[in-house]
Amino acid sequence: MCGPAWPLCLLLLGFVLSAVSRTSGVVITPLAPTVEVGQPLNFSCALTTSAGDTIHQVRWLNPHKQTVLAYVPRLPAHISVQDPNVQLQSSHRGISDITIKTVRPEDEGCFHCIFDIYPKGQQEGKACITVTGKVDHKGNKTAIAGKPTTLSCLYTLPEKVHQVLWRKTTERGERTTVGSYSKYGHQSIGDTFLNRVTLNKDMGDSQLTIQEVKMEDEACYTCEFHTYPDGTRSAVVCLSVYVLPKPDVSYVTLPTGVIEANCSAQSKPSAQITWDVGGDNRTLGPPVFSSHNQSDGTTTVTSTVLLRAGALSDVQCIVHHSALDKPLSVPLTNVSPATVVLLVVSSVVAVLLLCLCGCLCKCFVCTDD
Repeated sequence: MCGPAWPLCLLLLGFVLSAVSRTSGVVITPLAPTVEVGQPLNFSCALTTSAGDTIHQVRWLNPHKQTVLAYVPRLPAHISVQDPNVQLQSSHRGISDITIKTVRPEDEGCFHCIFDIYPKGQQEGKACITVTGKVDHKGNKTAIAGKPTTLSCLYTLPEKVHQVLWRKTTERGERTTVGSYSKYGHQSIGDTFLNRVTLNKDMGDSQLTIQEVKMEDEACYTCEFHTYPDGTRSAVVCLSVYVLPKPDVSYVTLPTGVIEANCSAQSKPSAQITWDVGGDNRTLGPPVFSSHNQSDGTTTVTSTVLLRAGALSDVQCIVHHSALDKPLSVPLTNVSPATVVLLVVSSVVAVLLLCLCGCLCKCFVCTDD
């Protein structure tokens, strides 16, 4: 605005500040700074004194007019009052530097620095701050399919919140509103989440609970706190869905007497399969593994091992999975559903063959002349 007269503007500004500082303290801090709850904040109050002026005491008052710091500016300073959350950084030549260690919601407003000067009396400056809330969460979550899970977000200034809204964003970028609620009692749940998702209606600690987690629930969820006058504050929590493995074991005895043992497990993420064969020299080579991705996002892993004849006892399939506290062990001697079906079918075929033989004998071979 000053253009070529910029040096003159600076000179005039210096005269103005000098004139002001002779009558009151000058607070060196941004105009109405906005500070997030939990962050530190520095204040600096400077005063220009005249010849013969003596500073007897410096005081700092919080927005509630409570003294948070009072001291006599000596070397070192003699402190008579000090709030545990306020620290004196430096005090020399009419300058008082303090730090609020952790800004709290009640710190919103104007802080006053007061210089008690002899013979002029009190001279004062002030700085006003706006405190905003902070959104926090407990980190990303992993849930087990079929089990309930809860996602939560915290906002440090619930009294400023008018509405809380949750959105779901899939890996493909598709966004859906899960639900919302307001401080006036209104609540809304999206059609696709009805009877399966609940919201707790807390304006500061918002919790979204999914009663029975499904594979399609795997996504990132945004919690939005609509506040006044600070606007919208949000955070993102991502949910991973795991499917626990259900091992399936079976075996077949080959004509040579060799036993072909199979163990499979379908899960998400994929499981790892090992064998405990109960001793040495009981297998004919290492296990053979195969893996197939399913359309629902799970993976089926199969392990096949050849056992020597008569080595069926004490053989176990061991399934490892990141969501399990300990591996699953399934004895091979437990007949699997597939083996039961095979035995039933074999029995039925045998009965049919016997019946067929009886009929043939009666009709053609075993008839009397």
